[in-house]
Amino acid sequence: MNGMRLMIPVLMLLFCSVVQAVEVILCGGVALKSWEHFRGESAHDNWWANFVRASTVQMDMTRRKFPDKKIVWIVFRPSYETRGREDGKDYVDMIRQQAAKRNVQLVFTDTGDRTFEAINAAGRGSDKITSFYYFGHSNAHAFMLEYSNDMIGASTQWMHENDIATKLQKTSFAPNARCRSFGCYTGNSMSATWAKAMGFPLWGNTEATRYHPVSNGCLPMGNGRWVK
Repeated sequence: MNGMRLMIPVLMLLFCSVVQAVEVILCGGVALKSWEHFRGESAHDNWWANFVRASTVQMDMTRRKFPDKKIVWIVFRPSYETRGREDGKDYVDMIRQQAAKRNVQLVFTDTGDRTFEAINAAGRGSDKITSFYYFGHSNAHAFMLEYSNDMIGASTQWMHENDIATKLQKTSFAPNARCRSFGCYTGNSMSATWAKAMGFPLWGNTEATRYHPVSNGCLPMGNGRWVK
C-alpha cells in the first residue's frame, strides 16, 4: 500500500510533464501590386495568397498525418491589410476563415520583434516546437516579413540572422525540431547561422523559391540546392 501511495505522485508528475508537439508556420507579408507593377518581369506577388496558400498546403499535409497536432499559424498582418485595401478585399478575414477551417491557432504580428516573441510563446511550458516552416520573402540573411509593401523593392520589417541567438529561444523547440525555410536564398547564410545558434538545422534553398506549385496543392520549389 505504501508503495502504491509513492507511485501515484510520480505518475501524476509524469502525466503533467508530457510534451505536446507544436508545429509553427510563419507566413510573411505580400507585396503591393502598385509597387511591383514598375518592376516588369521581376515583379513579385501577382497573387496575394502565395504565402497563405503555401501555409494551408503545409497544414493539410500535417493534418493528414497528425489530425490532432497543435498548429500555430503566425501571420504578418499589416501587408495583408494594405494589399486588401488595394484590391478591395478583406484578406485578413479570409486568413481567419482558413485558420478556423483547419482548427489552427492564428497569431497576427506586425513587427520582427513581435514575431520572435510569438514563436517563443508557441513553445512554452510543456509545449515544444517540433516543426517550423517559413513561407515568405527572404534573402540570404533574413526573413523579410514585409517586402515591397511600404516601399518598392525594400523591406522595413524583418527577422535577421544576427538576432537568432539573442531573440529566438532554443528552449521553445524540441532538440530535434524539423525546420525549413521556403524563402529565397536562405541556404546561403541564414541556415548555417540558425544551426550554430539553435543546435539543429534550418533547411533552406541556395537560389530563388518558386511558389507557383502551391496553386496545385504542392509546396514551393527551389531553383537551387536544399542545404542546412
